[in-house]
Amino acid sequence: MTPAQQPNAIIIGGSLSGLFVANTLRSIGWNVDIYERSPAALDSRGGGVVLQPEVLTAFKFSGIEPDQAVGVRSHNRTVLNRRGDTRSKQYAPQTQTSWNTIYHHLYQALPEHHYHRGKTFTHFEQDGDTVVAYFQDGTSVRGDLLIGADGGHSQVRQQVLPGVVPSYSGYVVWRGLVEEPRLSETSKALIYEDFVFQPDAESLMLEYMVPGVDGASDVQRRRFNWLWYLKAAPGPELDAILTDKNGCRREHSIPPGAIAPEQARRFIERAREQINPAFLELIELTEDIFVQSILDLKVPRMVFDRVLLLGDAAFIPRPHTAGSTAKAAHNAVSLAKALAGHDDLSTALKRWEVSALQEGTAMSDWGIDMGNRIMNITA
Repeated sequence: MTPAQQPNAIIIGGSLSGLFVANTLRSIGWNVDIYERSPAALDSRGGGVVLQPEVLTAFKFSGIEPDQAVGVRSHNRTVLNRRGDTRSKQYAPQTQTSWNTIYHHLYQALPEHHYHRGKTFTHFEQDGDTVVAYFQDGTSVRGDLLIGADGGHSQVRQQVLPGVVPSYSGYVVWRGLVEEPRLSETSKALIYEDFVFQPDAESLMLEYMVPGVDGASDVQRRRFNWLWYLKAAPGPELDAILTDKNGCRREHSIPPGAIAPEQARRFIERAREQINPAFLELIELTEDIFVQSILDLKVPRMVFDRVLLLGDAAFIPRPHTAGSTAKAAHNAVSLAKALAGHDDLSTALKRWEVSALQEGTAMSDWGIDMGNRIMNITA
């Protein structure tokens, strides 16, 4: 098949979902182009990620062979109380990685000229077997398939499902990363190379180790990744948390370095009252704490003729499932397999949609049930 005969995919969104599907479609002979609204590189975002098998499957399917370990192994699942006493310890090995480690491998596998920055998608038009995407700068591009991989606040979804938007769960997650050498030996003795939790009546804090900023998994080059889930009532309380240091009320998250000083002070004061000493040291060592509201999203459809939704543009599972990145990877592999196995694009997309909807709904429902039980929220 010559380049002119290859089908073309327009991918809106250059984060993990977009990169997963770009690489899997390239592996079956498609031409792909990613259009990302940010003019800068998407790096060091999101913190830690539990490394699920679906991610490694997507790497293998796309021919990506990492030249070093892509994660850090934990040995036990440990539960601590507020004093730092061990309530339980169970051998349960697993591997954790980081957002930027996965992003680096996916981005490096895609030829640079197929990744277009500073391209804000506005709308699309379909014309028979083709679709045209339009951008804020006045340019447009035509392809055989348009993929909305532009996250929970997807502009593609707004056009095909204008009434479907994420809903707030009732709680937020505060997050941070600390370089391994900075933590005291006393604290390391409690949490080192384990997946560690401190559950309370209406909150949950946890910690695990992830690769360094450069993806290194060697001892002393890794990072401790922590998360603390706390309730925040919609209205004044949530508004205050999501108002940054410049007085701007962000939509759903405050990035590293932008937390308002008063909110950071209140958060640390609460940690000093509730959190065990090892976890408290992590919080106090964190230079750039960030916070995200926990959202829910489920779509009734994912395919709209030659347009489809993928990843968090379709379903946002609660983070307790450790499934958001895995879902994006699985969506991409299953889509590539479906397209490779059928000559008729419409038939392939419809068959893919059936299983993708079932899997997304099941994961979302599971996450909602688990999160509400953890946080003692009555639906």
